[in-house]
Amino acid sequence: MKRICIAAVLLVLVPLMANAEKAKLQRHTVMADGHPIALWEKSAPAANEAILLVHGRTWSALPDFDLQVEGEDLSLMDGLVDAGYAVFAVDLRGYGETPRDDSDWLTPNRAADDVAIVIAWITDHQPWRAKPHLFGWSMGSTISQLAVQRHPGRVASLSLFGYWRDVDAVIPPDEPGILPLRETNTAEAAASDFVTPGSISKKAVDAYVAAALRSDPTRVDVKSLDQYNALDGAAISIPTLVIAGEYDPLAPAERQVRLLLGLATGHKQYVSVPGGDHAAFLESPRAYFIHELVAFMQSALL
Repeated sequence: MKRICIAAVLLVLVPLMANAEKAKLQRHTVMADGHPIALWEKSAPAANEAILLVHGRTWSALPDFDLQVEGEDLSLMDGLVDAGYAVFAVDLRGYGETPRDDSDWLTPNRAADDVAIVIAWITDHQPWRAKPHLFGWSMGSTISQLAVQRHPGRVASLSLFGYWRDVDAVIPPDEPGILPLRETNTAEAAASDFVTPGSISKKAVDAYVAAALRSDPTRVDVKSLDQYNALDGAAISIPTLVIAGEYDPLAPAERQVRLLLGLATGHKQYVSVPGGDHAAFLESPRAYFIHELVAFMQSALL
């Protein structure tokens, strides 16, 4: 079986809006403790539920979640708009159109607190039928979990995609005196997540590489990764989806299962995306991925 359902729920699916005109991309600025955070939005007409997408370690929101390639549907934002959602995607500090702060570093706690501030902004943006949903990819998955732990009660559901951390491992503290490197990002790094042969076109990979390097020419410097040692499944009591590509080298199934079993919530689900890897929602399993994500978010509100 590719999917293990822990919660006994009735999934009521909303059909995708076929051939809908693409929603307009909007940019907002959210102030987080005096620092400007870029927030992107695409919304379905009359959307009454919202989701926030949190990107991974190297690349910002738009290359990851709104990749536009002529003749191909690859944008996760567009896919979720077609399912009726208001979709938001954040650029964390130093990524995309959000500048670094004066410290020149990003830390997990700072990123998690910024996500919570953005969630509060979305909550107040318009009257929704429920609290926003939260989705994190790769490093964004651990940041999202940390945000839920540090600021409980703010989201309706949590979706963790490509969760890289081994819940049984302890991350050591930084060496004293480390300095930010401001390394140049590379095309090789931008293409590195696409590891399953035939799952995505060369045209799409080339478009992703170009968009990623355009948005994020310099690698963000991250420190204090030992702050992730505070992650604790026993502190997660909201509906939670653990989702990973079948062939994701960064998120092996045995780690995902340990993560799932450690969550305190009774409403939890593990989905293995068949044929997918670390970038499954950009690849051939995209429709499957979106179907499972939407079904879970709908079940979270039952």
